[in-house]
Amino acid sequence: MSKDTIGNLLTYIRNADMTKKRRVRIHYTTISENIIKILLREGFIENMRKHQESNKSFLVLTLRHRRNSTGLDRTVLNLKRISRPGLRIYSNYRRIPRILGGMGIVILSTSQGIMTDREARLKGIGGEILCSIW
Repeated sequence: MSKDTIGNLLTYIRNADMTKKRRVRIHYTTISENIIKILLREGFIENMRKHQESNKSFLVLTLRHRRNSTGLDRTVLNLKRISRPGLRIYSNYRRIPRILGGMGIVILSTSQGIMTDREARLKGIGGEILCSIW
């Protein structure tokens, strides 16, 4: 496991979504729990629960899949890591990017915690742009 826990989180979810797996297990960190709570609140995932196995904590996510009119499952999540350990991207609240004209969300790490782009604009604070989801 690499040191980029946010990148690992997004990769686990993206891979499980592409292979149409219903559940994915992710190593527990406070940052990953906060990001997953945002995904849960925004409706990108169905459920989250904390699971512990012999001194290690995990988050078990239930992913959401949509059925189209032909009955085929289609992936819902498009995840992109923006700020990474080698290149940090910061923005004030006026320059936070809009994803698909506001249809997607941007997750930021601010001085008041991890939040979405809409919450940061309402509070008038900027921060590090972690990832975008649509």
